[in-house]
Amino acid sequence: MTDEKTVTGRCLCGDIRYEYRGAPVKILHCHCESCRRHTSCPIATFVCVAGENFRYTGGTPVSYASSPGVTRTHCGRCGSPISYASNRSSQVDLYIGTLDDPAAIVPAFHVHVAEQLPWFETTDALPRYEREKKNNAPVRQGPRGT
Repeated sequence: MTDEKTVTGRCLCGDIRYEYRGAPVKILHCHCESCRRHTSCPIATFVCVAGENFRYTGGTPVSYASSPGVTRTHCGRCGSPISYASNRSSQVDLYIGTLDDPAAIVPAFHVHVAEQLPWFETTDALPRYEREKKNNAPVRQGPRGT
């Protein structure tokens, strides 16, 4: 871990606690069906951090292989979703709602808007990507119909 500012988070009951140091790799909203099902919400927001800058400081989350090469974690006691991780990357994507201060982190874009629910929209002016951001142009800036 680096000597940069420490950011902390936890699950609802507090059994699982974590911290990361340094600036996030990216901060985003995801509209994919998998994230919706894991959170039971129409959108999931992540702060993505380098794996070497992340560690659990209390408890051990339950891991679930949600699809090939993807592991999601949650608290075994209260059920709070904690993270998403792909075996294609050393990055850890933390659900922003688990941060001790989620208001301090601001998302920069939306991904998987091809799977966005038709009745859900956010009014921010952020770029929207059909699938992933990497090597792709946004399909639009801001909400649908603007």
